[in-house]
Amino acid sequence: MKILVVGGGGREHAIIKSLKKSPRVTEIFAAPGNGGIAADAICTGIGAKDLDAITAFAKDNAIDFAVVAPDDPLVLGAVDRLEAIGIPCFGPNKAAAILEGSKVFSKDLMKKYHIPTAEYAVFDDMDQALAYLKTAPIPTVVKADGLALGKGVTVAMTREEAEEAGRISFAEFKKLYRQMKAEEKRKQFSPA
Repeated sequence: MKILVVGGGGREHAIIKSLKKSPRVTEIFAAPGNGGIAADAICTGIGAKDLDAITAFAKDNAIDFAVVAPDDPLVLGAVDRLEAIGIPCFGPNKAAAILEGSKVFSKDLMKKYHIPTAEYAVFDDMDQALAYLKTAPIPTVVKADGLALGKGVTVAMTREEAEEAGRISFAEFKKLYRQMKAEEKRKQFSPA
């Protein structure tokens, strides 16, 4: 079985190492891969967001199965594109990947279905968001909506930090997602 793993980080390397253990796997390709992955798979150098190149490579190389792990290609629809040419995948399709791709969508879904989550407010207007942050409880969590690769979140310990995070979020994303209490976010689940 020929497998394509989309991504080039530690998570993808761990997936590749696990896949290598299967006697059914004959070849593993990574798109793009990295220097460490090269010891365990054939790195294609194809960018994880280059869906046209990934799809063409998978078709041309008769890939039997694909694993799409990074957020960006999932949100862009990599699974949908590969499945459309008959390649089964592990990873959510574009419609399901919105849970990771939009914090606002995820929070609204949790609210709608009564899934416990911290209180939040969403703003499309920076002035309204900054006015809200002037009276928001501190500490507070400010998050930009969309994929920010770990850079769109600030746990603000002061009002000034919260307002600066709001300005940065709007400068980069135009939409701000804000949780009212960081403490609620940090609650741990413990089984009965």
